[in-house]
Amino acid sequence: MPVSPQVQIPSQITVHLGAAADQSAPNVTVSFPDYIKNVASSEIYPTWPENALRANIYAQISFALNRIYTEYYHSRGYDFDITNSTAADQSFVYGRNIFENISQIVDEIFNSYVVRQGSIEPLFTQYCNGTTVSCGGLSQWGSVALAQQGLTPYQILQRYYGDDINIVRNVPVSGLRPSAPAAPLALGSGGNDVTNVQIRLNRISKNYPAIPKINPVDGIYGAETEQAVRTFQQIFDLPQTGIVNEATWYRIQYIFASVKMLNELTSEGLTPQEVGSAYPFALRLGDSGAYVSVLQYYLAFIGAFNPELPPIAITGYFNEETRDAVYAFQKYAGLPVDGIVGEQTWNLLFETYLSMLESIPQSERLGGYVPFGGTLLKRGMTSPQIGILQQGLNTIASVTPTLTQLSVNDTFDDLTYRDVLAFQRLNGFEENGIVGPLVWNAVQEQSIAIENGSLRSAGQYPGGAAAAAQS
Repeated sequence: MPVSPQVQIPSQITVHLGAAADQSAPNVTVSFPDYIKNVASSEIYPTWPENALRANIYAQISFALNRIYTEYYHSRGYDFDITNSTAADQSFVYGRNIFENISQIVDEIFNSYVVRQGSIEPLFTQYCNGTTVSCGGLSQWGSVALAQQGLTPYQILQRYYGDDINIVRNVPVSGLRPSAPAAPLALGSGGNDVTNVQIRLNRISKNYPAIPKINPVDGIYGAETEQAVRTFQQIFDLPQTGIVNEATWYRIQYIFASVKMLNELTSEGLTPQEVGSAYPFALRLGDSGAYVSVLQYYLAFIGAFNPELPPIAITGYFNEETRDAVYAFQKYAGLPVDGIVGEQTWNLLFETYLSMLESIPQSERLGGYVPFGGTLLKRGMTSPQIGILQQGLNTIASVTPTLTQLSVNDTFDDLTYRDVLAFQRLNGFEENGIVGPLVWNAVQEQSIAIENGSLRSAGQYPGGAAAAAQS
């Protein structure tokens, strides 16, 4: 699996012309745009309204990119990226004619894909025809009706995949290679591939607690990493060598994608901190983009624990505020203070972030102020962070009649969603039902203020407006 937060469009894609298990079926390699043109010409009708065509093509692109980015088939031991079996993937008829209007649309948008806000991986945009087959994703014929009503492609996609989606555009095209390292990883190895393994094994250990946690995640293949690898190999019937060869690498990627449901519409999501450790290039004043956002997130999180670092907003722009925060971190970490984020600064930032995140005891996460964990919280998700959110909302509900008391169940259910909307409305936030760092911090601050007795509702005794009027 790529470790860069930047998804790339493959120049080519290899399609298996049959079911994955059909060894007699051949593979064909075609350009990615030609693949999408073929799928679109096979799946939908060129006479449909253009907005319906575009919505469907966005879904087809994102579906294919999810398969590629998560190495869905390569991690299972296959030598192709996707199949043409409609039982698992999209229709692809090798050698078929391509419709001209579909070809033109694909040429315009083939380097765009659908993503959930706060996640990295292309969304697994499940879809079906909506007549003979229904599913949890896009209805192809339903998209026609919505386009006839005047909805834009983005609005059509929102109807099926939720309001919390974005369309990422103008993604660079690259010749991608399988992600397995050139040489096996073993004691003494180091670098981003080791970090990748450590992060994934730590996440897998939540579902398989026999796998010991690796702390710190430092990109160094030490005894802890070796033991975690051995245990993983034992659980999943691999030779217990403690060495990450190609077979172990891809099994780790496969299990990681499975526990995070990256190949499902209800994906847990792949967050920047899970893929953002790889050093991209030197970042400096005036730069912008995804890497700058990841940098700012690390600085903001570390700054919540270190008064030496100034507060910083996550804007995606390397402004003077960001430079000053880099200055402060470099001074704090004993690095050369130049305000430029080179490889040494980047790696130490990431290591410091992970160390601080892992150091927060679970007991402390259930009371007092807890920094935002880095993942946008949305309806349908389950995590301990949601339980903390629910506790905070319940405290606020005790003095705010528009909020209701919630069950603290670590699940972002419909009632939690309604309370979040009500909180956002009361506090002037965008009413989207999504909890990012700003909403999280506001909930934390208000709930703590209520518990400390410094914030009460009007008329509440003691200290409310009615009591004040009597004095």
